[in-house]
Amino acid sequence: MRVLYFAWLRERIGLPAEDIETSAQTVEHLVQELRSRAPRYEAAFSDLSAVRCAIDQNLVSFDAPLGDAREVAFFPPMTGG
Repeated sequence: MRVLYFAWLRERIGLPAEDIETSAQTVEHLVQELRSRAPRYEAAFSDLSAVRCAIDQNLVSFDAPLGDAREVAFFPPMTGG
């Protein structure tokens, strides 16, 4: 699965994207796996109220099932303008 990081998440993690193998069933479980990898992931995902996610370019909640997702993206909330 391809995991993408945008804006300050990319800065904290130090990567724009990575390919990972996971047994996570939901986005929330994926985040838990990522947080256990290293302190930089823990810092990036410390406040999930400031993070949004998408599966295969569709906005989803953290309890969304990953299913056969090819891509998961994490980014800060967007503002209009």
